[in-house]
Amino acid sequence: MDFDITSSRPFDEKKTGEIAQHYQEIIRLLGENPDRQGLLQTPQRVARAMQFFLQGYEQDAEEIIRTATFTENYRQMVIVKDIDFYSLCEHHLLPFFGKAHVAYIPNKKITGLSKIARVVEIYARRLQVQERMTTQIKQCIQNTLDPMGVMVIIEAQHLCMQMRGIQKQNSITTTSDFTGVFQEARTREEFMNLINR
Repeated sequence: MDFDITSSRPFDEKKTGEIAQHYQEIIRLLGENPDRQGLLQTPQRVARAMQFFLQGYEQDAEEIIRTATFTENYRQMVIVKDIDFYSLCEHHLLPFFGKAHVAYIPNKKITGLSKIARVVEIYARRLQVQERMTTQIKQCIQNTLDPMGVMVIIEAQHLCMQMRGIQKQNSITTTSDFTGVFQEARTREEFMNLINR
């Protein structure tokens, strides 16, 4: 089933039922009574929530860009910064969340600005590691727009570090990836100065 991240389409109820059965068993194995009043609908709620959290698998990020690509003779940096996102770490299924900053320098093709945020959202709504997500966003924009360069920076907090394990609540993880003209230190520095204003 195709999900539109910006709307509330119905869930696949067959899939919801199958996922819910597994969560009911998990609740039981953890020592709770899944038939207790407060937990009766929990497996179904979690099943729907997980489908929402992971709806990025049902969308093609490159196709999203292609639906809004325009020819334009603009060759300066385009930045969409402070894009909020929420994702699930594939190692513990715990959230990580933060902001993505994306820049590209067009080479005759631009895209609608909201499509950049949609690309971030699509890759965030999958089981992820921050490093791969950073590269996927960069590669999607590079593949579809063929710009002179792309740079992506992601800053995130990981609940797998804050709630368990090392339990460091104030740590921030930063990842970056870039292509083309962003390999030049001066271009990267311009990007950093612009996002830090």
